[in-house]
Amino acid sequence: MVLKTFGWSFAVTALGLVAAVLYGGWEGFGVVAILSILEISLSFDNAVVNAGILKKMNAFWQRIFLTIGVLIAVFGMRLVFPVVIVAISAKMGPIEAVDLALNNKDHYQELVTDAHPAIAAFGGMFLLMIFLDFIFEDRDIKWLAWLERPLAKLGKVDMLSVCIALVVLLVTAFTFATHAHQHGGAHVDKAQTVLISGIAGLITYMVVGGLSGYFEDKLEEDEEREHEEEEQAEREGKPKSAVLMAGKAAFFMFLYLEVLDASFSFDGVIGAFAITNDIVLMALGLGIGAMYVRSLTVYLVRQGTLDDYVYLEHGAHYAIGALAVILMVTIQYEIHEIITGLVGVLLIGWSFLSSVRRNRALAAAEGKAQGSDEKTEVSSGV
Repeated sequence: MVLKTFGWSFAVTALGLVAAVLYGGWEGFGVVAILSILEISLSFDNAVVNAGILKKMNAFWQRIFLTIGVLIAVFGMRLVFPVVIVAISAKMGPIEAVDLALNNKDHYQELVTDAHPAIAAFGGMFLLMIFLDFIFEDRDIKWLAWLERPLAKLGKVDMLSVCIALVVLLVTAFTFATHAHQHGGAHVDKAQTVLISGIAGLITYMVVGGLSGYFEDKLEEDEEREHEEEEQAEREGKPKSAVLMAGKAAFFMFLYLEVLDASFSFDGVIGAFAITNDIVLMALGLGIGAMYVRSLTVYLVRQGTLDDYVYLEHGAHYAIGALAVILMVTIQYEIHEIITGLVGVLLIGWSFLSSVRRNRALAAAEGKAQGSDEKTEVSSGV
């Protein structure tokens, strides 16, 4: 099971490390190894949240997630995205931006650093909306019940998540963004940039998340008619329309996963510049880490881990909320990547231990109930 799920990750790791040695020697090897570990530690909560979505998709779309999705994650977000950001922020052509990334690495790093407020605002708002929509939903299983019960009641107010997100964006724009951190330790006013980028992140979430939610609801309705339609299609020799409907729903869920992954990758891409400004080593290291995150996502789905440890999804969403806040704060202040990674790991670890305690308590209660039933049978003479 492990080799089947992580086989491609192991292969990519071997190829990536060999390429690192050939490109940058043993120093390049060490940089790529560190970046891989950094990406995995920062994105573990990403894997848990992805698993909660991916388990609703069939085996075909899970394979798409591990193939096309990996290409988008590795080459799109870890290689192309930093170059595109520089091209847009510096108002230069893509070829010129690539040349800058390869031949003038220090200036390239400065431009990416200067673009950080826009990146952080977009990703922070997208992740914040995911967190808010989660905590305001009334769920049967509650982890921190003392907090989640009142929040679920507040969640009945329409558009509350959007209102709170906009308030956070306004506060961020007129506090942190007015003294945004730039290269060389300088601070400039980026309030307008942060407002525009944050609103773009909010709109992206509402469009992509809304479409995926809409088609997910339609999928549940279509599944009720699927059996009847299949039987009718077989009798008449016609293609099955239910497969197309499921594909449409899965496509938008896949699109939502990719945007979610992009938002998670922002902090990893920016944090990688603290280790290296070499775009090739960065792509290799973050790409290897992205492969493991995707394989871990599929592993969690196939093992049913989220069903066995029911608070893991809660812990991951709280980690998302923490990451959203951290992204907003980093517009003005530098926060070390180790702190960002540890916050997520601690929250998920806490939720895992809570799940283990819950399972033990349920098992003990079930054992007592069975023992009580046996005593009743004996005393009644059965």
